[in-house]
Amino acid sequence: MATINLREYYPWYISNEFIEVTDDVAAELRADKLYEAAYQRRITRNKAQYSLDREDGTEYSACLHEPTPQELLERMERFYHLWNALNSLPEIQGRRVDACVILGKSYREVAQAEGVDKSTVRESVRAGLENMKKYLKKML
Repeated sequence: MATINLREYYPWYISNEFIEVTDDVAAELRADKLYEAAYQRRITRNKAQYSLDREDGTEYSACLHEPTPQELLERMERFYHLWNALNSLPEIQGRRVDACVILGKSYREVAQAEGVDKSTVRESVRAGLENMKKYLKKML
């Protein structure tokens, strides 16, 4: 029989608590403690410490949950309605809304590519978004 201190193995013990256990149990507890120490060394050596404040996506992926079938269906329907609203716009307006809102290009980039003034593109995108809102209200 071996005597172990429970405080060494369980963090909720705040004072020393000695008990006698069989040699097999004592060996298993020691092996587990060695395994945990080796694991912590591997983490440190491989620089695998993660901070949720790093903004590298770790926090987002930890908090991300798998969407339910209902959520997937709602996303698909929302995409379908937005796609139809975008396709209901005139060609030039649709192209400008697509470039500025979906692709994230600036008004200046789109204006230079089309050879028009930046304010023309801005007004076209604003009007396109308004037309899309009207279309969606009518359809829903």
